[in-house]
Amino acid sequence: MARSEQRPVVKLRSTAGTGHTYVTRKNRRNDPDRLELQKYDPVAREHVLFREER
Repeated sequence: MARSEQRPVVKLRSTAGTGHTYVTRKNRRNDPDRLELQKYDPVAREHVLFREER
């Protein structure tokens, strides 16, 4: 079964400047804008905002 373009793989990069990334999938129909999530950055040792990069 092929991967759907409706749920593409996106990279979330830390805004703390550490260069840490998470990889996840998102639903384009529900989230057409860039994704922003609070997640743990192990390099900074705290929860920071992660933004989708393209």
